[in-house]
Amino acid sequence: MKTLPTIHRVTEHDAGPYRMERLDLEFSNGERRQFERLHGRGHGAVIVVPMLDADTVLLVREYAAGFHRYELGLVKGRIDAGETPEQAADRELKEEAGYGARSLLRLRELSLAPTYMSHSAQLVIARDLYEERLPGDEPEPLDLVPWKLDALHELILRDDFSEGRSIAALFIAREWLRSNHG
Repeated sequence: MKTLPTIHRVTEHDAGPYRMERLDLEFSNGERRQFERLHGRGHGAVIVVPMLDADTVLLVREYAAGFHRYELGLVKGRIDAGETPEQAADRELKEEAGYGARSLLRLRELSLAPTYMSHSAQLVIARDLYEERLPGDEPEPLDLVPWKLDALHELILRDDFSEGRSIAALFIAREWLRSNHG
């Protein structure tokens, strides 16, 4: 196990929903470098794998401002103060897809870009869905797209399905479902 670098100094400034930090680091071999990292504000995030049935996940199509296009992906959002990841997943599922879940299980944490960002999302699998809608912050209703887990090989080749967290979450959930309920 390598020894973590020594942090000699940290300077920071606001960067929208993040806090940008510049770290003055010294590595175990004596090398000094400056690294920058983004810290998210708030209480974290969730990414939800909503299962319509044992073989079918529910995807959403929403506007992706980063690429100025519509993108398929999973339900996701911030964890509010006082919420558990499971509660946040259920709320986001109701807001974005119009479903609640009777069974919610946190599988693991997924990082976004750990070399320069502290943001992570809790992966939650949602099963035994029922219809219930809560008002959300989306500017328009999201399209719902059921997708068979056995057809992930087709989904990952689509131009409109590119988010790494959604891809990883679906493969993790599929393997978990196979080993725990198949």
